[in-house]
Amino acid sequence: MNRFLLLLAGLFSATVAMSTFAADHAAAPPKADPAKGQQIAATVCAACHNADGNSTISANPKLAGQHAEYLLKQMENFKAEGGKPPLRTNAVMNAMIGAYSVEQMRDIAAYFSEQTQKGEMAKNRDTIEYGQRLYRAGDQTKGLPACASCHGPTGAGIPVLFPRIGGQFSEYIEAQLRNFRAGDRANDPNKMMRMVAIKMTDAEIKAVSDYVAGLR
Repeated sequence: MNRFLLLLAGLFSATVAMSTFAADHAAAPPKADPAKGQQIAATVCAACHNADGNSTISANPKLAGQHAEYLLKQMENFKAEGGKPPLRTNAVMNAMIGAYSVEQMRDIAAYFSEQTQKGEMAKNRDTIEYGQRLYRAGDQTKGLPACASCHGPTGAGIPVLFPRIGGQFSEYIEAQLRNFRAGDRANDPNKMMRMVAIKMTDAEIKAVSDYVAGLR
């Protein structure tokens, strides 16, 4: 009798394990294909971001070396779904991304994440130390956190959680901080960037953006 119960228990455990395994794998997203992403990048994305994601125009961010998870999230946010407006508004990107499926966006993100970024340089010698101080330590007197606490000492960010910002165009970083501060960009989880940017002056935004451009 005990042996029979043990056998039943074993069969039950195996069934549960198999069901859990199947559920986990069914829920897992399909593996991205960078080669397919490259085809789209070369024919479509290259016009603004260059084929390898190293844009040469500051209005268009560098995508090379950016975390795939972040790139996918931004593309999904640019896309309008179910009759609802997109979470992130940009006339060009809203129009461009509408034709692509999640699978294709995942492929594009995987491709650009594998490319090597050609970083920018800080340009304003007068504000380098100020920007560095803000980036590394923030300003405790007004509750401004250090950028490094989320994006890391070199601006490399943390996959899934925080994007890579080091080496990005200072003009682009500045524009995004201003957009967050004004509420024109609102696709940051839990309003994290909006709560940071609203505490920053124009001078602080400009200084830290310039410093970030030179991070490696």
